Amino acid sequence: MREEHFWPDWDTDPMPKAAPQAFSAYPQVGNDDELIEELLQPDEPRRPPPPTTGKRVRRGLGRAFMLVGGAAVVFVLLYAADLFLSAGDVPRGVTVSGVDVGGLTPSAAEDTLRRELEPRLTEPLTVRAGDVETTLEPESAGLSLDWRATVDRAGSQPLNPFTRIASFFTSREVGVVSKADDQTLREALHALADKRIDYPVVEGDIGFHRVGGDDEGGVRPFVVRPQAGQRLADVDGAMAIVKKGWLNDRVVELPVAVTSPRATMAGVQAALERTRPLVSGPVTLRGEGRTAVLTPRNVSAALRFTPAEGGGLSMTLDRAPLQEVVRPQLAGTEREARDAELRFVGTSPEIEPSEQGTRINWERTFAPFLDVAGKREGRDLPVVYDVREPEVTTEAVRGLGVKEVIGEFSTSGVSGPAARNVAAMVEAVHGTLVRPGETFSLNAHTGALTASKGYVLAPANEDGTGADVLGGGVSQFTSTLYNAVYLAGLADAGHTAHEHFDDRYPLARDAITLRSDGSRVDFAFTNNLRKAVGITATAGGSGVTVKIWGTRQYRVESSTADRTDFERPEVLRERREGCVPSDGEFGFTVSDTRVRYDVATNREAGRETTEVRYAPRPVVICLPPPDRDRR
Repeated sequence: MREEHFWPDWDTDPMPKAAPQAFSAYPQVGNDDELIEELLQPDEPRRPPPPTTGKRVRRGLGRAFMLVGGAAVVFVLLYAADLFLSAGDVPRGVTVSGVDVGGLTPSAAEDTLRRELEPRLTEPLTVRAGDVETTLEPESAGLSLDWRATVDRAGSQPLNPFTRIASFFTSREVGVVSKADDQTLREALHALADKRIDYPVVEGDIGFHRVGGDDEGGVRPFVVRPQAGQRLADVDGAMAIVKKGWLNDRVVELPVAVTSPRATMAGVQAALERTRPLVSGPVTLRGEGRTAVLTPRNVSAALRFTPAEGGGLSMTLDRAPLQEVVRPQLAGTEREARDAELRFVGTSPEIEPSEQGTRINWERTFAPFLDVAGKREGRDLPVVYDVREPEVTTEAVRGLGVKEVIGEFSTSGVSGPAARNVAAMVEAVHGTLVRPGETFSLNAHTGALTASKGYVLAPANEDGTGADVLGGGVSQFTSTLYNAVYLAGLADAGHTAHEHFDDRYPLARDAITLRSDGSRVDFAFTNNLRKAVGITATAGGSGVTVKIWGTRQYRVESSTADRTDFERPEVLRERREGCVPSDGEFGFTVSDTRVRYDVATNREAGRETTEVRYAPRPVVICLPPPDRDRR
């Protein structure tokens, strides 16, 4: 039997002091743990001891290193082979617009892309902008592909081994490289926006359907729904989006700017409820002695609706279409104001008094219209009138002071066609009013002397000499007017005396309108009095009379100087048919002085001297015609 030994519990008890001595009895060979193991075993055949944990770990690590090393060698060999075999090709897993070109040579990749993608280049591109979906023709928009650049975008073979491994299991979309004519694309997008994408905002409104016949003029209001509007917001941005996605996406989303309506549907509906009573029946306008009727159709044409704060609709009334309807019906109720006038009835002035007028005040008339039209009954609208004062009142005309004759002159000796011309000029000037400070021009007042005004052909001069012209002989009226103005104390504003003296007029107190050749000159005077003056003129028989009416301010005295500088007349011997003999007259110079006295103070108010040079009138001796002498 084996000797039994006591072994301490090494894990719990401290080493007994006798232990070293117990171990010393055995020889020290090998591992102590193995020796103890052997001593404790029964007497059986001995087996090799199992490997320890450390040995197992070391053995496992060795095998692992051998496997890893072998795999690394294989991986390196495969990587090198793959890198060598794919050199210059498109990287594996690359797609262009969904077409797999990975692993192909650049040339083969380009051919593949052309074959697969070229049919798609002409397909319409779907464009979605806001709530509009439309199409864009790539070719007409200047879009095309850069084939070589598209292949080049795939890049070169990656050197990263993990990237190469991943390429066996994944794909990488690189997209196409587009070419675009920017100007053509911009124009195409503008055209697309104008025709399809852009549309204006629709503000809420109230519309009207016609109902019934034209005589009834009925309408039914309805709601115009508010709708947002949109427009292509950024054309340049849209161009970039189209270039990027026109072939890859086939549907491109373009940004739009949306304009929302100001009115809400609730606000429009509320306006509809306010509108219904207004067009439920006619409205009657009651004027002075007449009425006018506005049908619902007339009313609807005048209602205006605009968006208001808070999403509602503001209602206003446009008076213009309503006035157009009722103005003819109420025209007889208005009266035009009549100005006071100074009329010359017969040979004396009379004042025709002024009258007030009335005119419809449309603004005040239609001010309560919406309230009246909103009633179920009593839809009557009174017409409001404004009083119109005349521009010239009776008092104003009376204040002109045209009440008495302050200058009068008459001449005679007119006859034949010249008398008709004088009568025509009398008619043109009779009743003329010249206010203080105004200047009267005879030529400007009468205008051209035409047949339509009653003028006929007659010798230019009153004595029957001169060329035959329209209005010949009217200088007799001019001289008569000049002398009436002279005696009234009015200021001469320009006149021309006759070429030869005519004893129908006082010396140096004559004026002409026509020269011997028919050319015109003017006669004018200025009203230098404190009151207005009026002119009356009459013609009858062989005479003509002109009166100046006003308020007498001056007393006029006239003095004529002696004739001087006589000039002998030329003697003319005429041997022709129609020769008129004449005794002729000497030419001479003479002056006239007008002195004006203020009737209020009897003091001299001014004097004017006019000097005239009259040319001699030739002596005409008529000789027998030549054929008479031969007989």
